[in-house]
Amino acid sequence: MPREFTPKVVTANALIEGDVVYLTTDDTWTRRLSEAEVMTEEDHAGLRLLQAEGQPELVVGAYLADVALSENGPEPTHFREDFRRTGPSNYNHGKKAELNNV
Repeated sequence: MPREFTPKVVTANALIEGDVVYLTTDDTWTRRLSEAEVMTEEDHAGLRLLQAEGQPELVVGAYLADVALSENGPEPTHFREDFRRTGPSNYNHGKKAELNNV
């Protein structure tokens, strides 16, 4: 029996900076998961992933990541995605510093 499709976002790494980025509904990339386009239909998600993969001048390693819908927007459902969105954990800098000061 096929697995039921769950909500997803397109994520990748920005080509120049390496930051984790998410595709938005207006075809731009954001560093905030809360601004990402959430896809609930498998065909649409596959199309958006193909569009992201067609932007090698902007991003690398695009893929679909599972999310759960919350009142604050999409939230990661897997440890890896939660870790990626907060950035390196070796010391308090960059995105980690921003999240800790909010």
